[in-house]
Amino acid sequence: MTEPTPPSNPRSGKVPVRIVKVPDDRGGQRLDNFLLGQLKGAPRSLVYKLVRSGQVRVNGGRAKAERKLEAGDEVRVPPVHLNEEAEKAGPPQAFLAKLEAAIVYEDERLLALNKPSGVASHGGSGISFGAIETLRALRPNQSLELVHRLDRDTSGLLVVAKKRSALTELQALLREGHGAGIAKRYLTLLVGRMPDGVMSVDAPLLVGLRQGGERHVQVNAIGKPSLSHFRVLERRGGHSYCEVRIESGRTHQIRVHAQHIGHPVAGDDKYGDPEVNKRLRGQIGLKRLFLHAASLEFALDGGRSPYLLNAPLAPELSEALDRL
Repeated sequence: MTEPTPPSNPRSGKVPVRIVKVPDDRGGQRLDNFLLGQLKGAPRSLVYKLVRSGQVRVNGGRAKAERKLEAGDEVRVPPVHLNEEAEKAGPPQAFLAKLEAAIVYEDERLLALNKPSGVASHGGSGISFGAIETLRALRPNQSLELVHRLDRDTSGLLVVAKKRSALTELQALLREGHGAGIAKRYLTLLVGRMPDGVMSVDAPLLVGLRQGGERHVQVNAIGKPSLSHFRVLERRGGHSYCEVRIESGRTHQIRVHAQHIGHPVAGDDKYGDPEVNKRLRGQIGLKRLFLHAASLEFALDGGRSPYLLNAPLAPELSEALDRL
């Protein structure tokens, strides 16, 4: 049985096929993330292409990118050769500096980023470098894995694990459900006047695809159970500045639930009100989605090590709010 070999580097040219045995500490890792660790420098889009085409095998059989590997599995890693120009291109220096400045917390196990709006959690679909690829470029000697994801247009807390043990424990907490294992708090500006108190939205969400592969989510009885709690913090300019706590982590959950109750998120060009968005852009300079992941609360080591992570509201959102 072939033992793990050092991760290949596509910069060195074409490499032979390798059969890599999954180490004990990588059990439970997704296949796509395992391959990204083996093929240093390869874009996520290429990894998906290799998996879809059947060039990647697990224990001799085809597998999907999201498959969870088990310790001892044998993964066929195909030869990869990147275009020389692509090899040389790393994240721009200014982007590296921007992401480094956005780190709001770090210890030996975790790193938390106040992700700017417009930055994808990871590369792919025409995006060369997302937050995780850029962090790996900043910390080439560290093993960094995304714990969860944020929509590209949403700013705020994005947590990255530096140790496999932290990743697996956090993923287990996420499976318990938001509010149980991990408490997530968002800040948003909703269009119109929300009623006082807490409005809970219990509406199942179904993810569909539009032409061109763009994801679009809608409330649908056959969708996955989804629960959000909206609470008005203050009203400004006829709109409602709210705190949102979610008990599930569905794609575009807050945005679709807000639309569902007739109070879409300000600046939302997918689910929002185009006329209101245009007016807010002119009046207060709001040029982005007003949705920010403000805090995360959880505990590691079986509840013995509590964490409360906070990310300040993005400056452009604070400034827009002040102008209302």
